[in-house]
Amino acid sequence: MESKTRRGILERLDAGEVVVGDGGYVMQLERRGYVKAGHWTPEAAVEHPEAVRQLAREFLRAGANVIQTFTFYCSEDKLEISGNVTNITGAQINEAACDLAREVANEGDALVAGCVSKTPCYINSHNETEVKAIFKKQMDDFLKKDIDFFIVEFVDHVEEAVWAVEVLKTSGKPVGATLCISPHGDMSGVPPGECAVRLVKAGADIVGINCHLDPLTCVRTVKLMKEGLEKAGLKAHLMVQPLGFHTPECNFGGYTSLLEYPFAMETRAITRWDIHKYAREAYNAGIRYIGGCCGFEAYHIRAIAEELAAERGFLPPASKKHGLWGAALEMHTKPWVRARSRRDYWESLLPASGRPKCPSMSTPAADYDKKMES
Repeated sequence: MESKTRRGILERLDAGEVVVGDGGYVMQLERRGYVKAGHWTPEAAVEHPEAVRQLAREFLRAGANVIQTFTFYCSEDKLEISGNVTNITGAQINEAACDLAREVANEGDALVAGCVSKTPCYINSHNETEVKAIFKKQMDDFLKKDIDFFIVEFVDHVEEAVWAVEVLKTSGKPVGATLCISPHGDMSGVPPGECAVRLVKAGADIVGINCHLDPLTCVRTVKLMKEGLEKAGLKAHLMVQPLGFHTPECNFGGYTSLLEYPFAMETRAITRWDIHKYAREAYNAGIRYIGGCCGFEAYHIRAIAEELAAERGFLPPASKKHGLWGAALEMHTKPWVRARSRRDYWESLLPASGRPKCPSMSTPAADYDKKMES
């Protein structure tokens, strides 16, 4: 489907439709051998386009309505600091990522979101002019490829997110802004409600939360943002793209300060049944853009689409290979497995971890978590 005949993100949200986002690229591609942990830069869009394309296709098949550009940490200052990319420019990565996203999006009824994330420059200098110049450079790369809308993601200081929104709004395209913050607020202590107000006043059409904490915690934070907007008499669409891991610690700094980050997070993985609950909670909270971030795989995105199939009016292609609520287990040869082919079994299950000597929670290591507890 040609992008010019496709309905835009605001048309869909204004009509009350559910927009299913895609999942996490960085962590999935690290596990598959295409991203270097610690650097987390997206040069794979140029070096291994087939890997990025395949993952995007999996998300599309699972029901995603948006394919994000794989441009996380693709500002020139981050690429320079990482030292992991010496012969590829940020512009080359941005443009390659746009081409890949568009190619896959055109295989379905999906939109392409050009994504920018936080910059080292902000922490190092807090210089508005310098930070905005970085976002402007990325925006210009995306506009060459005519992406459908922008997403500001993985920003933990609302001030930096506001600067990004102000720059991206000059494009004339819709802008979504998601912060990676907890219910406590951003890294400067600005409450979620006030963060939302600042983002909307800066021009954001969609506001919400992504990454850092588990789905239900992120939904709780978006609710606080919604309350802040209502008190201020402002309106915006809401979105949520949380972490695909359980983080009951609900710590200020998110999962990066958990002892298991980044190489032992598997024990905290969210199940597809957890995602059903998350999708319903998000929908009931008035959130209509519902997706995932780090840890979200294609089957998680399919679970969102399946839980909200009645609201959307259809199931995704990947559901052809999945019996709803385990229905396909009715064909199993073992009677005790056949007995699991029902919704109430999976909704009530308390899955074992298989690790009897391991704790159910850990102690966040970062100083800012200790600071928030004091």
